[in-house]
Amino acid sequence: MLGNFTYCNPTKLYFGEDALKGLYQELPKYGQNVLLVYGGGSIKKNGIYDDVMAILKECGKTVVEDSGVMPNPTVEKLYEGCRRAQEGKVDLILAVGGGSVCDYAKAVSVSTHCEEDPWEKYYLRMEDVDNEIILVGCVLTMVGTGSEMNGGSVITNPTQKLKIGHVFGENVMPRFSILNPVYTFTLPKEQMVAGFFDIMSHILEQYFSGEDDNTSDYVMEGLLRSLIHSSRIAVKNPTDYEARSNIMWIATWALNTFVAKGKSTDWEVHMIGQSIGAYTNATHGMTLSSVSIPYYRFIMPYGLQKFKRFAVNVWDVNPEGKNDEQIAAEGLSAMEAWMREIGLVMNARELGVTEEMLDGIAQGTFLLQGGYKVLSREDVVRIVKESMQ
Repeated sequence: MLGNFTYCNPTKLYFGEDALKGLYQELPKYGQNVLLVYGGGSIKKNGIYDDVMAILKECGKTVVEDSGVMPNPTVEKLYEGCRRAQEGKVDLILAVGGGSVCDYAKAVSVSTHCEEDPWEKYYLRMEDVDNEIILVGCVLTMVGTGSEMNGGSVITNPTQKLKIGHVFGENVMPRFSILNPVYTFTLPKEQMVAGFFDIMSHILEQYFSGEDDNTSDYVMEGLLRSLIHSSRIAVKNPTDYEARSNIMWIATWALNTFVAKGKSTDWEVHMIGQSIGAYTNATHGMTLSSVSIPYYRFIMPYGLQKFKRFAVNVWDVNPEGKNDEQIAAEGLSAMEAWMREIGLVMNARELGVTEEMLDGIAQGTFLLQGGYKVLSREDVVRIVKESMQ
């Protein structure tokens, strides 16, 4: 492993079918007023809302509700959440939902007491937090983002056609998260498999970087193999507890900062996917799936040995009688076949991408130092064009 690093993750996890009971231990640690953040109302249909509200009342909390958090939370919704938090003088934000709800809760936590425009400060200028933070807890109902155990928060500005993520420090990470795999059973298939690929993309963005003998790469190969195995089971039987519990655990470890330590990381797939999302409002995991194969085929020659290792160790490609390029290409073909098998979107046109958007998507993509190659805007256009074929 290369470089120096410090690792700390302050989020306490409660995992399993009885995980919600963890609220009884956590809620007494915080003040009277709780901002309950959730999405479009599915938690009221499946009973999670009633269960959470009952515990909040038993713990003597005053609840301010902030519902209607959309899959790609907007800056206007963020401003609304800040107003509700200010008016309710909240001491804790409790997010009940998927990654977007958790992301939004963290955005509200850092923005409520910010004296400047939080969009400008945190998402355009990418500044650190220097104001009071409202602490966050999460009750997770959809897996994918890993937001339940990291400092990431993605907000969309539809007017500016920008979707930007800010990874805040450990002070913004949720203090606790409730992970009950049963809460994920009722998700529609499209959302479920989109979450599966978001998990895979998180791992790949960290895996495809560097050539050193890094312990994290061995961990990620195991996570990927488990994800592939469990996803096939879950697609056939969405209520298979073992498969869904494994996937929930993989999602958390894919992006809680652990496997990134000692590595450079490559987040260009997410940058392109988020830019597509800013133009189309498409499901995040599907924006990633639509561009991943063209992207990885584009960068494969620059990290050939790692792609060869990926093919052999993750997809069980037999290397006998093949050169490195053939082995690596076979690995990506196996990945593409799995993606089609579970029902992911593979063509960006299906998400609403048009030729007229290409320059804007490239303009909105943050060009980062990736694992093997820095993309140009022309490269982004080429990759997205290929994803439309």
